[in-house]
Amino acid sequence: MTRVLAAAAVLAALGLPALAQPREADWPCPQRKVSTLGPGAVWTGPDPTRALAEWGDDRVAARLAQTLASRRTPLEAVDGLLDGFAKDLGPDRAERLTRVFAGVFEGLNGERDKVVAGIDRYARGQRVMAERIRDEAGRISEIKTSPDAAAGKDLADLEGRFTWDRRIFQERSQSLNFVCEVPTLLEQRLGEIARRIQARL
Repeated sequence: MTRVLAAAAVLAALGLPALAQPREADWPCPQRKVSTLGPGAVWTGPDPTRALAEWGDDRVAARLAQTLASRRTPLEAVDGLLDGFAKDLGPDRAERLTRVFAGVFEGLNGERDKVVAGIDRYARGQRVMAERIRDEAGRISEIKTSPDAAAGKDLADLEGRFTWDRRIFQERSQSLNFVCEVPTLLEQRLGEIARRIQARL
């Protein structure tokens, strides 16, 4: 218990936040973790079940879906691309537009799934590093309060390792704050494109 308290004191003094118990194991982001989305989260048009299975067979719809899903395509270009596709559609208009949605959904949701899995892996690494930093802080505190002069011979090396690990931890934490926004940005893009497709049904 003494070592735990000493480690906590050193961490606080050096500005390294202690990691709270996560709301969900290894999930570090402020927003609630949703591992994968269902189409119903953004789509209120025709049942997309068949379209999700067949959209790749419609080459024109699939090509448009891939273009719309790409983050290189600005949202400002979406309306023009959809209008160009929809202007010559016949009685199968709703079916083919639903295929476009299905392709966009699979592209963006698949990308989002990969990001969420990457955040999980990243966070597990951070927790391992945080435990190592706690151990190093506790050892530094023990050495500094030890009456045994010989115990201090490794103090410089240990403090150097602690400083380096803390720096890496903090830099990775800052990067993680940015990465945590990516799933939300992908959801927002998917929802906006779905809304624009539905407006043309």
